[in-house]
Amino acid sequence: MQKDKIQNNRTVIDHLENDPKPFISFEIIPPKRGDNIESLEGIISDLASYNPPYIDVTSHASEAIYKKNSRGETVRIPTRKRPGTDIICTIIQRTFQIDSVPHVLCEGVTRQETEDFLINLAYPRIKNVLAIRGDSQGYTKEYSPDKTFNKYASDLVKQIYKMNKGKYLDEELDAKPTNFCIGVAGYPEKHYQAPNISWDIRNLKKKIDAGAEYAVTQMFFNNKFYYNYVDKCRAHGILVPIIPGLKVISTKSNLISIPTTFYADIPEELADKIEKADESEVEDIGADWTCKQIQDLFSNGVPSVHLYIMHKTSPLKKLMQKLERKPIII
Repeated sequence: MQKDKIQNNRTVIDHLENDPKPFISFEIIPPKRGDNIESLEGIISDLASYNPPYIDVTSHASEAIYKKNSRGETVRIPTRKRPGTDIICTIIQRTFQIDSVPHVLCEGVTRQETEDFLINLAYPRIKNVLAIRGDSQGYTKEYSPDKTFNKYASDLVKQIYKMNKGKYLDEELDAKPTNFCIGVAGYPEKHYQAPNISWDIRNLKKKIDAGAEYAVTQMFFNNKFYYNYVDKCRAHGILVPIIPGLKVISTKSNLISIPTTFYADIPEELADKIEKADESEVEDIGADWTCKQIQDLFSNGVPSVHLYIMHKTSPLKKLMQKLERKPIII
């Protein structure tokens, strides 16, 4: 891994082209609504000790929750359970001097809200965004006639790209161009709504053609999925960097939650080891598996990997201890 502190206010592409390689980036989620930020700052501080080039912060659309009112009636209330992505990204950049990559959503967000969100990101000179459609949370926003929305991630990329050219929704607005490096998501095992992998890759090509500069993949646990995916993307004319996304399995419950939530296959060998182990041993098993994945990826010339940390750093610490003993990343 790189040892020197990285100067922030750089794009993901800048890091890929100019930083010492190989390197590892991280992804976290905002705290739940009503929680304080101290615990998150502790997580970021832990991550900062590894000198990451950048940290992604997820975004979360409004979702429907059900509560009883004072009359005992069950009412449906829309709420964002994890707000604050823009503020957290500003803290990462300003306090920790690490580049941040906020996620920008289509789902449950109007184009007008997207524009405001991007303007808020431009003020502290955040230069990176990851444009994703997002998953439905069971809440459909009522759109007024003067509000529009992006249906697909490719539509969102187009909006961001236009803002980079100084074209805002109000065509008469004399606004300065933004300067976002746009990333998008890729799915080595295909998106769950795509009928096949070729269809899914064509959708990725639409996002790249709309202005995206790199892709980061959904988590996978078998590197063959990644290598095959990259080969197929290149065959479809997708030439941008494709960053592999990985996650350390840390609990036995992940054997169910990961395939259910992320539609990622867990290899039989790994699943069997975890199933037979005590719960206290799972983090070490998961860290060892991810370590071998990273070693293989780096040995095959992949310049960086992206780790899904979310809100728990103990599996990462075990992984990094293993990686520090491997000469390829020293």
